[in-house]
Amino acid sequence: MPIRTPKELFTTLLSDVRYREERMAEILQQIDDVAKDPDIKEAIESHIFLKSQIMSTLDRCFSLIGEKPSKPSDRLHDIFVEDFRKEMAEMQSPAAKHLFILAKIKHLVHLRIAEYVTLTAMADISGHYGVGVLLESCLAEKPAFVERARRLMRRIIEREVGARLAA
Repeated sequence: MPIRTPKELFTTLLSDVRYREERMAEILQQIDDVAKDPDIKEAIESHIFLKSQIMSTLDRCFSLIGEKPSKPSDRLHDIFVEDFRKEMAEMQSPAAKHLFILAKIKHLVHLRIAEYVTLTAMADISGHYGVGVLLESCLAEKPAFVERARRLMRRIIEREVGARLAA
């Protein structure tokens, strides 16, 4: 579908984000099924829980701009999951697997951060300040998760180094 106006671009990008957030919940569930570390599982499950709130918030954004989301074609996540499974199957070390899971989730979250920053700016420019507030609330969850993942990674590394030093 050709995009002719800034509003059409905004609606398309917002639809993309909504669809990706929906898909992200599915991907996180698949990753959660593979994760063995209870702290990582708990962080992922909490992130999945927040997805329902984000979906409601994005639906409210569409309501405020008087549009409905379209369903985009998104191969990025399919490729991500396929590559994730292949690389995960090759790993032998549990610590490496845990770090890999966290790194991959952080990659996806950073993509979402960039999308939300762009959409927030577009909402402000188009005069939809309420939509901008809602998008910023969705964005706020992302850096918090990235920071939590960083702390988990550090704990895993410290535990591995401690085990090696003790041996």
